[in-house]
Amino acid sequence: MATTKRRSSPTKPPQQQQRSQPVPTTTTLKKQDPSSDPPILLAAEPTSKKWRNWWLRTITTFMMIGTFFTILASGHIWVILMVIAIQTIVYNEVVQIADIPAKERSVKWFKTMSWYYLVTTTYFLHGESIIYYFEQIVLVDAFLLPFAVHHRFISFVLYTIGFVFFVMNLRKGLYKQQFAQYGWTHMALLLIVFQSHFIVNNILEGLICWAGNRPEGTNGISILLSYDSSRFVLPTSLVICNDIFAYVCGFFWGRTQLIQLSPKKTVEGFVGAWICTLIFGFLWASLLMRWDYMICPVKDLSTSAWSSVSCDPKNPVFIAVPWTLPETWSWAIGYVFKQQINQVWIAPVQLHAIVMACFASLIAPFGGFFASGVKRAFNVKDFGTSIPGHGGMTDRMDCQFFMGLFSFMYYQSFIKVKRERTHMTTYNLSVGAILGTVINGLPVKDQLELLERFLTYFVNQGILDPSVMEKCGAGALTEAAKAVFEQ
Repeated sequence: MATTKRRSSPTKPPQQQQRSQPVPTTTTLKKQDPSSDPPILLAAEPTSKKWRNWWLRTITTFMMIGTFFTILASGHIWVILMVIAIQTIVYNEVVQIADIPAKERSVKWFKTMSWYYLVTTTYFLHGESIIYYFEQIVLVDAFLLPFAVHHRFISFVLYTIGFVFFVMNLRKGLYKQQFAQYGWTHMALLLIVFQSHFIVNNILEGLICWAGNRPEGTNGISILLSYDSSRFVLPTSLVICNDIFAYVCGFFWGRTQLIQLSPKKTVEGFVGAWICTLIFGFLWASLLMRWDYMICPVKDLSTSAWSSVSCDPKNPVFIAVPWTLPETWSWAIGYVFKQQINQVWIAPVQLHAIVMACFASLIAPFGGFFASGVKRAFNVKDFGTSIPGHGGMTDRMDCQFFMGLFSFMYYQSFIKVKRERTHMTTYNLSVGAILGTVINGLPVKDQLELLERFLTYFVNQGILDPSVMEKCGAGALTEAAKAVFEQ
């Protein structure tokens, strides 16, 4: 009797078994992705949760504003240190969210190299600012002079060391991940450190008062410092104001989503914050220009808001001038208020405040939207937890960096150029600029000849005693210097 053998089905290899598993569809991916859920706007959140977050954010906001103005009043050096500290914290938060994937892929030295590049970039950018604004101090110091003269080459060597170290640590199978991390580090340097460098420049531009515009009783060699509110305090305050009113208007009236990257941002909050920031900017500039600490030169970095600071005359940008209104505006005002007004008094800084308020409300928020895109790319809610109710430092400073860059470019393009044309003979010359030209452009013999001629000039003008020629002339050279000149 014939028997038939049952053919057993061959066992599939592991690879074929994996291939036979169902592939996730778009529908299943949407279910797994929490970001695909419909957003809940602030106005639609449960009342208890909404008001709990409101009070938490309100308390921390007032704490941050109080800290900001305390540092602002403490003095100029503390403001610069505050900016550098914020830059470092934000950079750490941004690098931190990319450090977890680096550990999962066994990418070594990522965090170490990120911090190395931060130190190198900070040294280069802020070193450039210090040399530019404080030439008269740096170039006459025996220790600092070599660092100032060779600053860019030293920075290049430091960067090259990091570059060589990165290339030597490339590992087979990890090339793509390592280059991705390298690019991420440089993006963080560009968007954080590079832009914060311009914020520091805004402070220093506002701190430096050139000798041609110095007040009476000061000398041309001393460093004259002042906050120019149109360059640092005002732009920073405008962003803070816009953030606050965007939240408030969205909290009470937000119904229409503005952008998918940031689901809780609403059109009502965006427009309401713009209107409120315009009003705040005009009024805030009107108040700041009446505070001498914000607009007057002071003599040193130790000056604070509690110091006695005054100046006369003041910078013209803070002085109100009459503006003739168009006939249509005069008629409209007279019709509404039953009073004829043909001209108004407005200071130039108030008009600059309106322009900056528009940028702070309409363009700077896109820095926040960019940060929201980064958080969604890494599937994180916030950059950190250092500020209760707000997230991390990056969540609050994402717009400030963009605003700082705009303020610098706006000042250089529309304010500084105008001042250069008005004070051409005094603005382009400074002790530091002339000193840098002499030290870097003349040999030592010519420098000594220039010194001798300066001394002769001051003696002939009756400013110096003739005995200074004997003390500071050729007889004052050291033996080593005489041996060099005799060769």
